[in-house]
Amino acid sequence: MKPRRNLITDVEGLSVGQAHDEAAASGVTVILADRPVIAAVDVRGGAPASRETETLRPENLVQEIDAIVFAGGSVHGLAAGDGVAAWLGARGRGFALGGGAGVPSSPIVPAACLYDLANGGAKDWGEDPPYRTLGRIAAGTATPDFDIGTAGAGFGARAGGLPGGIGSASATMANGGVVGALAAVNSFGSVIAPGSGQFWAAPFEIDDEFGGLGVSQAPVFHQTWGLAKASAAGGLNTTLACVATDVALSRVELLRVAVMAQDGLARAIRPAHTPFDGDIVFALSTGLRELPCDGRRPLAIARIGATAADVVARAIARGVFHAKGFGRHQHDETLG
Repeated sequence: MKPRRNLITDVEGLSVGQAHDEAAASGVTVILADRPVIAAVDVRGGAPASRETETLRPENLVQEIDAIVFAGGSVHGLAAGDGVAAWLGARGRGFALGGGAGVPSSPIVPAACLYDLANGGAKDWGEDPPYRTLGRIAAGTATPDFDIGTAGAGFGARAGGLPGGIGSASATMANGGVVGALAAVNSFGSVIAPGSGQFWAAPFEIDDEFGGLGVSQAPVFHQTWGLAKASAAGGLNTTLACVATDVALSRVELLRVAVMAQDGLARAIRPAHTPFDGDIVFALSTGLRELPCDGRRPLAIARIGATAADVVARAIARGVFHAKGFGRHQHDETLG
């Protein structure tokens, strides 16, 4: 079942803010939690650009985060996390261990970036890339409702041979738990089947949410990719995703959800997790709904992970479908 917004913010306690620099053709997306939340991460791509992912290892001290940041700009975009951390710190958010009056807290802000440096935007920023400022602006504008398509971290993205973008989707499980996803799609691989204009993720579509274009009937061969990028230059691609649930899970359990959610990339993009992509999936729990601590718990976690994979696939397709220029390019064959 699809909740009312069909966005990651159908998970209560989350909001999303976005900002972009039109001249630079790049931007930032911030997933902001109302209060600290448990989080985990799974990295599958061969060319990641990230911040604070080691903090999310289960054995480490800090178990909760304040926000997750996605940005364009490759390594330059990691500065967006600084802007969000500064914004949170000024409002008293963050981890505190001892100290006293006048000792600032340490907001925990994992971040990941995609490569949009060669998309034609003005990147001659010298020693002052715009991402720290964009991060601060995005944090300050976070709301439950936000734009998908050509927005935020997906403003200058490319999904194979198509415009990329920010996508989001959600689902309510039979037990009432909500799972949502947000994806920034800048993949090497194609999101549509070759020669058809139909999304690989079509079997998972709900209520024509990405056009109701149907499922491709064309045969699929092992090297049939469709609209992948013509250049496989290393480090130039990435799909970033965050899945969230209101079900209370530990970091170890969330890591399993993130691992399962990676299947959503493979369902929506062909190929995924290549040496040229920096694919990363974060998972977080707002902890508002309890699970029984008995023998049924592992099955419940499996259901959350399976739902997360489906929701990620839908979010990816929605991000591309709503991107500017999708309809003009969906039948172009750049690499078959």
